[in-house]
Amino acid sequence: MASEPLTEHRSVHGPNVYGYLRHGRGGPARRQALAESLALYCIQHELTLCGVFTEADILARDIRAPAFMGALDVLALPDTYGLVIPARSHLGPKHVAVERERQIADLDVRLMMIRPPQSRRAHTPAGAGRSAEGGA
Repeated sequence: MASEPLTEHRSVHGPNVYGYLRHGRGGPARRQALAESLALYCIQHELTLCGVFTEADILARDIRAPAFMGALDVLALPDTYGLVIPARSHLGPKHVAVERERQIADLDVRLMMIRPPQSRRAHTPAGAGRSAEGGA
C-alpha cells in the first residue's frame, strides 16, 4: 500500500482570485510594490492569485476600461472567488468606483480591499456585507 503525504504536506490551492491595479504617477517601483502587496495579501489569506490586471490611471476613469473589462471576464469564470485591490481608489473616481462595485457584486464574487475605506473600517463588523475589506 502506497503511503500518501499528510494533508499539511500536500500542495493545496486556495480560492482563485485576481488582482486589479490602477497606476498613476508612480514609477515602476511603485507598481511593483502594489503588485507585491496583492501577492502578500493572497499568501496571508490562503488565496491563489491567478493574475493581475493593471490599468493606466487615465484609462481607469472610463467604466469600460480594457483591464477592468478583462478582470470582469475572469471574475465570471466558475471557479473564481473574487477580486483583490489595494484600496477602493483603485476602482477609479467615486462615480466609476460605485458602478464597478455594482458590476462585481452582480457577478456574486468577493471584492477584497487590502486597505478598507476609513469610514467602513470603524463601523463595519468583520464579515458583514459582501465585500471582504482587509480579510477573506
